[in-house]
Amino acid sequence: MTNRDFWNGKKVFVTGHTGFKGSWLCLWLSKMGAEITGYSLQPATTPSLFELCNINSLLENHILADIRDAKQLNAAMEHAQPEIVIHMAAQPLVRESYRNPIETYEVNVMGTVNLMEAIRNCESVIAVVNVTTDKCYDNKEWHWGYRENEPLGGHDPYSSSKACSELVTGAYRSSFLNSQIDGRAIAVASARAGNVIGGGDWAADRLVPDIVRSIVDGQKIIIRNPNSIRPWQHVLEPLSGYLLLAEKLYQNGEEYASAWNFGPSDEDAKPVEWIVQRICQKWPGAIYDVDNASHPHEAQYLKLDCSKAKAELNWRSRWDLDHTLEKIMEWTRCYNNGESMYEITFSQIEEYENSI
Repeated sequence: MTNRDFWNGKKVFVTGHTGFKGSWLCLWLSKMGAEITGYSLQPATTPSLFELCNINSLLENHILADIRDAKQLNAAMEHAQPEIVIHMAAQPLVRESYRNPIETYEVNVMGTVNLMEAIRNCESVIAVVNVTTDKCYDNKEWHWGYRENEPLGGHDPYSSSKACSELVTGAYRSSFLNSQIDGRAIAVASARAGNVIGGGDWAADRLVPDIVRSIVDGQKIIIRNPNSIRPWQHVLEPLSGYLLLAEKLYQNGEEYASAWNFGPSDEDAKPVEWIVQRICQKWPGAIYDVDNASHPHEAQYLKLDCSKAKAELNWRSRWDLDHTLEKIMEWTRCYNNGESMYEITFSQIEEYENSI
C-alpha cells in the first residue's frame, strides 16, 4: 500500500504532468497532501484529463515548458527544490515515432539527459523514478515475461529511444548519482510498465482511446492487430508501483536504485480482439471491424515478469482486466453524461486504494 502519511507535505517534481498518466498521478499525489511542481508541454489532446479535472488548481507550480530546454528545466527544478522527482515527459507513441523519429529521440533520450543534469545541480533531490516502458526490452516474442536483467533493445524508434533512456539512467546512476562518487545519496530507479489504460486517455493510435472515441462518436470501432498480446493494466496499477518505489528510494536510498517491472498478472495478457469484444459487450450497440491494411511493425507478444517488485516491494496488481475495462466504461459513461470528471476520477482512486 502507498503510505499517505509519507507523501503529506513532500515536494514532488513531476515531468509530463499534463499527460494522461501525469494527470492521474497529480490527482493522487494532491489527495495525499504532496506539494507538486509540474513541468510539461500543453496537454496533447482536446479534451484532456488535465483540463477536465482542473489539475492546474492542485499544483504548487504549473510550468509549461519543453523537457529539451535544459536551461529552463534547471531553473524550474532549482526554484521548486523537490525531494522526489518522477519523470514521465515523453513522446509515448510507437506509430508517432515512425513519423517523427528525430523528435522521439530528442525528447526521450536527451530529455532524460537534461533531467539527470538538472538533478545533479539540485541539492534537495533525494529520490528519482524515471518512467520508461515494457517496450524497452529486446523483444524476442517469447511466451514468458521479461525480467529486469534482460537485454534492452527496440525495433521501432519509440522502443529504442526508451531503451536508450534506461541506459542513460544507468550511466548517470553509476557515474554521478551515487554516494560513492560525490557523497550525495540520490537514489535513482527506472520503472517499466505494461500497456496502461484508463479513463481520460485520448491519445491517437492507441487501442482503448481509439475504441472510446469511436463509441462516443457512434462509429464502428476499427482495430489493426487483433492477435497482438499485451500486458494490459489500469493506470492506477503502475502509478501505485511508482509511488511505492519512490517511498523506498527516499527511505532506504540506493538499496532500491535499479530497474523495476510493474505489470498485470499473466492471465491479463490478452489479445487486442479480446479487449474490443469485451468492451462491445459492456457498451450496447458498439461494433467493430478489423483493418487488414499494412501497418508499421509493432510487437505481437509482450509480457513482463514482476517477481522482483512482488518480492522486494510487496507490490501487487489489484484490479483484473475485466474490472479495469468496467472502470473505463464507467468513466466514459460519466463523461458522456456531462458529470464531474474530477469526482469520478477521484472516486476511482479511492476505490483502488481500498481494494485488497
